[in-house]
Amino acid sequence: MRAAPLAALGLALVAAAPARDWSATVTPNAAAAWVIGNPAARVKLTEWASYTCPHCAHFDAESRAVLKGRMIRSGSTSLEVRHLIRDPLDLAAVAIARCGGPRGFVGRHHAIFDGQSRWLQTGAAYLQKEGAALSKLAQPVAFRRIADAAGLTAIGKAAGLTEPQITACFAAPALDALTRLGQAPAEVQATPSFFVNGRYVPDAGWAELQPVLRQAGAR
Repeated sequence: MRAAPLAALGLALVAAAPARDWSATVTPNAAAAWVIGNPAARVKLTEWASYTCPHCAHFDAESRAVLKGRMIRSGSTSLEVRHLIRDPLDLAAVAIARCGGPRGFVGRHHAIFDGQSRWLQTGAAYLQKEGAALSKLAQPVAFRRIADAAGLTAIGKAAGLTEPQITACFAAPALDALTRLGQAPAEVQATPSFFVNGRYVPDAGWAELQPVLRQAGAR
């Protein structure tokens, strides 16, 4: 006996709605940190990082395909980025990363780490040569010059920032706000440092962190 068409049985074929991609969603939280991904994710990863830390850049590159491309994208995992500002170049990099607000932060965050080997070397040489002169300038002027000389401003503009936005981000009120981003907990003795659902994961790189995230429910 030939089966009747589904339409004849009054049944409609409904295409499954595509899953939401959370990987570009960024939400500020009460600590003034920015959370990448689903704010209600089951697995909440917090990373204390420094843009001048080579280990942090290595982690960002090594983990990106799975952490951002799968775990955060799926909505199962969120990443709260906390900045451990260690030196003038770090502050200049954070100013560019957070400039323009949460929208576009993910791209700027990755771009700064991707270009770290270049801008860090250039910026360090500039500070060594011009440090005495910079110390006599107002902080907004000095940090903008550091960002320009290192190549951080160029990274920001390539990621879509405008000159007026960058000017505002190096004004005194914006720089002062960056220095109040929060004190790292006692467990954070180096970068990167990680907490999963509030629990510190000691001595972790991506190889050690990934199974912890999986066990907590990341997918």
